[in-house]
Amino acid sequence: MAVENVLTSPHRRTQTQFSTQSPASKKLFPPDVSFASLIQRHRFLLTALVLLVLLCTVYLYFAVTLGSNGSCSGLLGSERELCQLQHTKDSLSSSTRKLKSF
Repeated sequence: MAVENVLTSPHRRTQTQFSTQSPASKKLFPPDVSFASLIQRHRFLLTALVLLVLLCTVYLYFAVTLGSNGSCSGLLGSERELCQLQHTKDSLSSSTRKLKSF
């Protein structure tokens, strides 16, 4: 009886039941590995990547243009530099006042 259980056990199968080809005849890569075939296979991923880049570009454009709500946004040249310097001084003085209060 023990021999019958071993022979009919689902865990004991020969390798010919799983595949009829030898491992050497199996290829890891398909024969057509050209650039065009890669684009066709990954068209969805490439489309999603392009859409993501486009949306990030639009987001960054509006974040930079609409995010500058300072009073220096309309100035040019040395006037802008003086305005930014004044804002930097103001922010530093307000932060030192906050540190002194602790």
